[in-house]
Amino acid sequence: MLDIAEELHRWARQGREFAVATVVATDGSSPRPPGAALAVDSDGEALGSVSGGCVEGAVYALCQQALADGESVVERFGYSDEDAFATGLTCGGVIDILVTPVRGDSPAREVFGSALAAAADAGQGTAVALARVAVGPPELVGRALLVHPDGTYEGGLGGHPELDRTAAAEGRAMLDAGRTGTLVIGADGSRCGQPLTLLVESSVPAPRMIVFGAIDFASALARVGKFLGYRVTVCDARPVFATETRFPEADEVVVDWPHRYLNSVSADLDGRTVLCVLTHDAKFDVPLLELALRLPVAYVGAMGSRRTHLDRNERLREVGVTESELARLRSPIGLDLGARTPEETALSIGAEIVAARRGGTGVSLTGAHTPIHHDGSRMPVSGTGVNG
Repeated sequence: MLDIAEELHRWARQGREFAVATVVATDGSSPRPPGAALAVDSDGEALGSVSGGCVEGAVYALCQQALADGESVVERFGYSDEDAFATGLTCGGVIDILVTPVRGDSPAREVFGSALAAAADAGQGTAVALARVAVGPPELVGRALLVHPDGTYEGGLGGHPELDRTAAAEGRAMLDAGRTGTLVIGADGSRCGQPLTLLVESSVPAPRMIVFGAIDFASALARVGKFLGYRVTVCDARPVFATETRFPEADEVVVDWPHRYLNSVSADLDGRTVLCVLTHDAKFDVPLLELALRLPVAYVGAMGSRRTHLDRNERLREVGVTESELARLRSPIGLDLGARTPEETALSIGAEIVAARRGGTGVSLTGAHTPIHHDGSRMPVSGTGVNG
């Protein structure tokens, strides 16, 4: 649900009644991950998606029914071999959908409003987790708890008094990891007893992309970074090039020596941060990469030809960068797409970042036997690409 928070928050502010269908769990090949949502208001307007089109019509009807009767439900959709036109996933997967009405008299409306407000503001640094009962006693299904980073919470799941405290502790752990998914606890808040399944959606600040080098490739990469959901910073020591006019898509443009700026913000970076070094100049690259390769970030890539890459590696070894640290460097940056233009090159860099984040191979899916969707999120430590 929090994936459509900005639009849904607008509905909540306007006082609209709506029902929201959220993917709880998936099995096999499925188009959308847990947390993906479709919302329908009382006028029939819809936003979001739970399946990319396979079951949207049936889920839309479930939302209308939930709005009418005020009841939360969980439905499973899967592929039907007997009837190819039956409602289900033609990709062969299975998804469980939680449908929750948010009417004027809904006990969770205030909690939903707070969660949507926080998630819509996630780009400004607000982090929250929304825990909802997906499987359990009928009177508890759909009940919601909003968990803050410090462990405090709003709302309540009902039932046993220990349930909220246990759910808040588990939700906080998932929020710390930035994870969305399900967990099973006892309905009385213990690790045993009657099981109860919670869907926990984490909303965390947008990950950072820092692009070093105010060149035309950086302008294209800033656009790709924003499209991928990053908070983009462009940094260059040359004030004539590092201007907001040249980089309107960037969230901020910084005039500073790259290594000095990176050092100043290093404490604020995390395992989702990507660093793209496009400066293409040893006096900038070497001190910058010496620091970058020792930070616990997700991705460090540097532009340059293969000759530039080899020369740069030798310079980095001379200043004490180890082989294991060098193995983290993706250089030449990007995947081999045959890119020439700044836009094509930015696409190849963005594609490599996504592949590294999701555990993809970067090979064509045509004729391949690799999964289309990868469950894990990881960042391999080495890779090659093609640069001009």
